[in-house]
Amino acid sequence: MYTVDMYLRVRQACLVDGKSGRQASREFGISRNTVAKILKHSVPPGYQRQQEAFKPKLESHKSFIREVLESDKGVHPKQRHTARRIFKRLKEERCYNGGYTIVRTFVAKIRQQNKEMFVPLTHEPGDAQVDFGEAYAIIAGSKQKIHIYNLDLPFSDACFIKAYARENTESFCDGHVSAFKFFDGVPLSILYDNTKIAVARILGGGERKKTKAFTELQSHYLFKDRFARVGKGNDKGKVENLVGYARRNFMVPLPEFESIEELNEHLQQCCVRRQEESTQKQKESIGKRLKKDLQAFMKLPEVPYEACTLASSTVSSHSLVRYQGNDYSVPVRYGYKKVFVKGHVDKVVIVHGTQTIACHKRCYGHGETLFEPLHYLPLIERKVGAFDQAAPLKDWTLPLVFARLKGILEHREGKPGKREYVRVLRLLETYKLDDVEKGIEEALRLGIFSSGAIKHLILCQIEKRPPSLDLLDHPNVPAVYVQQTSTKAYNALVGVVGS
Repeated sequence: MYTVDMYLRVRQACLVDGKSGRQASREFGISRNTVAKILKHSVPPGYQRQQEAFKPKLESHKSFIREVLESDKGVHPKQRHTARRIFKRLKEERCYNGGYTIVRTFVAKIRQQNKEMFVPLTHEPGDAQVDFGEAYAIIAGSKQKIHIYNLDLPFSDACFIKAYARENTESFCDGHVSAFKFFDGVPLSILYDNTKIAVARILGGGERKKTKAFTELQSHYLFKDRFARVGKGNDKGKVENLVGYARRNFMVPLPEFESIEELNEHLQQCCVRRQEESTQKQKESIGKRLKKDLQAFMKLPEVPYEACTLASSTVSSHSLVRYQGNDYSVPVRYGYKKVFVKGHVDKVVIVHGTQTIACHKRCYGHGETLFEPLHYLPLIERKVGAFDQAAPLKDWTLPLVFARLKGILEHREGKPGKREYVRVLRLLETYKLDDVEKGIEEALRLGIFSSGAIKHLILCQIEKRPPSLDLLDHPNVPAVYVQQTSTKAYNALVGVVGS
């Protein structure tokens, strides 16, 4: 195939300078047929095969190749057939004796024909898209996988991003609550994939049976829901792109924080700073376009939504409640009673009737037990023999002054002294640790060791009044006797001084 430069020179020679085809043929060293072809076209027309070459060795196998490629559509992309694998199957299963290049060319042609085309979409103010993604971060010195909630506003490209330890119902609901609070409003509609958190079952005709948790969330905020087609991530392409954008721009290099809460403060600041930027094909900044989104938003409800899961349980004989594979303690007086457990993203709240009886930090491990020592003190006071082996007290870290008091009481009174120490610990049910610590320090200074006296000293510190201890009511305090003064003793003392 000749270049455009050759076409130019031949055409100028014949059409401008008036040379014949024979002369041009001799001058440029090409055939007269080629000269004639050049005169018909101003530029090389390119090679065009008029009819596909007949490949008799592959012809009988084409339907098999098409079936293989069609069946691959329902398989994970990393486990689909390559052209090389199809070639090997043809030789092993169908006695194919042709070459690999012919197979590869045919497979490429079929795949080219099957490539999907997409319709450009437009987005109205007030619409949103939600999806979760995964990333890694260093939390408290340990590298761990985190799950990122992403809410994208396609019209303005504004976003909200928040990290969670797990992708579950609690984080799904909390993400919405946090995003709506961040934007101070509720989108008109939100587009989702078919996550099991929101969709219990896919029905015919594109309908979805929604989960109870998602229905409650939607009923509280009243936004409309939309769901992408199964396996069609491009239906929510904006938030899909946001997942990758956030990972590349907000989390590279690996973010390092002491807690997920600190990481989320960083991510929220990133979302705010992004509003100053402008995306492709947009002259206005994200923040300016966001104003139109917010104008279309609905107002937040007056009562905030409680983002949690609810489960019923029964308190065990060890005063523990099981929730998602872990045990959480409650006060011993609720033993064997029915309770409700509220599982939040960061805490577990246990309720009896209308009263909250326990609140623990959420544990995402398995088979672990979370004790609150104060829950067991009334029982240990009665069964003081179990004090030294009580599991709830094992890892309880208290100021050193508590250990000093415990040692004195046990040395002075033995088992009764240990029970008296438990009574001192029970003051933590009512008073702050700092107040109890100061009360014990003052009691040790005065040489008094009863729980009643320490309670009195704590109250005096809080109320800022001097202590008034009646020592007769505190048998543990050494008695002090002051004799009545006599004149004889005074005279004797004066005589000693005078001499």
